[in-house]
Parts: sequence; structure tokens; C-alpha cells
Amino acid sequence: MSEKLKGNILVTGANRGIGLELVKQLTERRTGEEAHIYACCRAPEGSGAEALRDLTTQYPGKISIIQLDTSDEDSISAAVQAVNKQIGAGGLNLLINNAAINKPGIPAPLSASGKKDMMEVYEINVVGPFLIAKMLLPLLQRAAEMDSTVKDEGDKMSCRRSAIINISSLAGSIKICPDNFARAQMYPYRASKAALNMVTRCQSEDFKRHNILVTAIHPGWVRTEMGGQEATLSIQDSVHGMLAMMSSLSNKDCGMLLDWEGNTIPW
Repeated sequence: MSEKLKGNILVTGANRGIGLELVKQLTERRTGEEAHIYACCRAPEGSGAEALRDLTTQYPGKISIIQLDTSDEDSISAAVQAVNKQIGAGGLNLLINNAAINKPGIPAPLSASGKKDMMEVYEINVVGPFLIAKMLLPLLQRAAEMDSTVKDEGDKMSCRRSAIINISSLAGSIKICPDNFARAQMYPYRASKAALNMVTRCQSEDFKRHNILVTAIHPGWVRTEMGGQEATLSIQDSVHGMLAMMSSLSNKDCGMLLDWEGNTIPW
């Protein structure tokens, strides 16, 4: 049985789909009693966050909802300040960059894709996670340093110590693209996830000196608003697999692109 995650955990895009299920499973059974979840979304008071608000009522004191628009640098900065204030002397153990969009709608052929789509998708899917990780780095470092005194930890990296998980996609794999391009061209989405993979790889090299694990994970083809109802995997099964896999990640997985079952995906 995989170990439970611990400490302070931040999830973006937490009001629906995979993000909401991540918060739900983390709260219900994937974290210890001392863990706290920072659930981030664009409109915490809106109708789209009702299910997330219900979770905070169901598990009082376990979840903090933070307003965060990943396309807005000022919003990211304000969210980081709010989290920093709540965490206090503690650090951030796990950042899950989940928020993402796909425009235009699937199958998103070349004829339907324009500059606005490319720029908006890149801003949210790549620049957002980049800035969030950059601004949260001091809190991630703090968690890594606090855990360095634990016996037998040494320089071992893990999601229980200090880690960034970027939710990526098989669609971002350049090598595999010929195998699935015909089903959905998705120029903006594919390009953004390929770029996010490079950000992951760069951060993994940059942050390893701080003992911060950075890994990209493909959640599978999931039945969400983005994935559609023809997708082969339920949200519950995808998140269950990802969280089980996250709890076992270590140094060897740093800078890798893995699927929800832990299999390596080629770049």
C-alpha cells in the first residue's frame, strides 16, 4: 500500500474535473490528519466552485480555497502571498499544477486554430505553471530544508518532502504525435504541453540542488469536460492512480514524463 502524502499541498484548477477530484481524494484518504489542502480556482464564490465549497464544509479546517487566475500574474502573486501567510513558518510540500485549457474545441483542426487560441492556451498551460512554481519556490525550499533533518531522508526527493507535479499530456509527446494526431490535431494544446514538458525538465535540473522533485504526469484520456464522454478513463480512477504513483516517486523520476500508472512516456 502506498504511503500517504503529508504537509501542505496546493492544487490549481481545483473547482472541477481532475482538480476537484484531486482535492476530494487527497482530503478523504490520501493524506494524514496534519495535511492541509490549498484549493485554487479563478472564481471561488461562483457557481462553478459550489462542489469545492461543499468539500470545505464537509471537511472543516482541512481545505483553504484560494482565488487564483493562472493567466494573471498579479492574481498568482496575491495567491502566493495568501498561502504564505497561512502556512507561516511551514513550507509547501507539494504543488500540483493542474489548471489548463484546450482551445478551440476538439478535434481543433488547423483551419479552426488562430493566434488568439495559441496565445491563450500557452499563457494558461505554460506560463501559469512556470510563474506559480517560480513564486512558490521559497516555500518549496523551506519544506525541503525542514525535512532534511529527518533520519534516512538525506538528499532523497519525494512528494512527501517537496515536489512539483505538472499535469501534462500524452498529446505533448513529439515522438508519439504521429500515432494520435489524426484523432485530434489540437495545435495549441499539443504545443503547450510539449512546452510544459520542457519547463518540467528545466525545473527538475534547476531545483534538484534544493532537493525538490519535479515531474510531469499524463492523467490518461479522462472523461471530463475537456476529455469528452468517449474517453476511456473515469476521473476517479485517473486520480486514484496518479496519487498512488505520486506517493512513490523518488530521485529517479525527477524530470520525467510519466502516465497515471507510472509508465514512462517518450518526449
